[in-house]
Amino acid sequence: MVFRRGWEILRQFLVRFWIPLSITVGMLAVAISFTVVLMARQQITVHIPNITVRQGPDVLRPAEGMLKSGEHLDILDRENGWYKIQREDETTGWVAGWLLERKQPIKHMNLLSEATIELDPGHGGSDNGATSSDGQHYEKDYTLALTNRVKNELQQQYGTRVVMSRDTDEVVGLLKIPKVGEAKRANAFISFHFDATEKKDTGSGFTAYYGREDNTSQELAQYLNSAMAPQMPMQNLGVKQADYIVLKYNQVPAALLENGYINSTKDFKYIQKASYQNQIARLIPTGLEQYLNYRSRQVQ
Repeated sequence: MVFRRGWEILRQFLVRFWIPLSITVGMLAVAISFTVVLMARQQITVHIPNITVRQGPDVLRPAEGMLKSGEHLDILDRENGWYKIQREDETTGWVAGWLLERKQPIKHMNLLSEATIELDPGHGGSDNGATSSDGQHYEKDYTLALTNRVKNELQQQYGTRVVMSRDTDEVVGLLKIPKVGEAKRANAFISFHFDATEKKDTGSGFTAYYGREDNTSQELAQYLNSAMAPQMPMQNLGVKQADYIVLKYNQVPAALLENGYINSTKDFKYIQKASYQNQIARLIPTGLEQYLNYRSRQVQ
């Protein structure tokens, strides 16, 4: 009897409150789902001013605004280091994620700040490259030292995203080197080398090479060479085409720079100096910036 009475009370309760209860449960489920979405959507605060908002995830996509320091953004999506963001006025766009994450000020904010550049220190590991005239110094060591200086200049002064084919004394397969930048959708590739002749002290000067003519590599080599020429302490041997593997099989606009003859006593006096390497490191960004400005005009 007690059991039947209890069941009757439960039945009457369910009849009376079933619809409101179902609505409440439904609303609760929606609220939980909405909360999960909000929690999954990362928020970020802009720390440095003048970050460009673009229509797509690349420095060459059209610009549609500029971020201000202190803005609060929602990150809606990520692609190749770029963030799709929503601003407080609910407009959306794409920005370079490495700039959003950065807190240190950038001295030179321009297209190069939003670019991805692959740097390749020639040779490495068991591949010594060319040797100095006294036989005691290897090309692989100086290419790595120079490339690290260029990397630091790009990252610290411009905020550039830099990827390296190697950052230690190791061998990287020639066909693998271009893949590093291709995987990151790099905007340019630069391979650093030092030239040599069969007979020591018979060559001198610096040269820029390009391989492919169908992806603006020639223009990249030209802009780099033009930026370096006025301040280099040796002869400018110009811009030339060559079928080097890292150029020929590269889908990214690519240039190879020979920065003097390592087996020339005259050139090596410069090559081994930090001041010479720093000078090149300061000139490379100028050439890259001019190249990116050219490319930006091309695609608009």
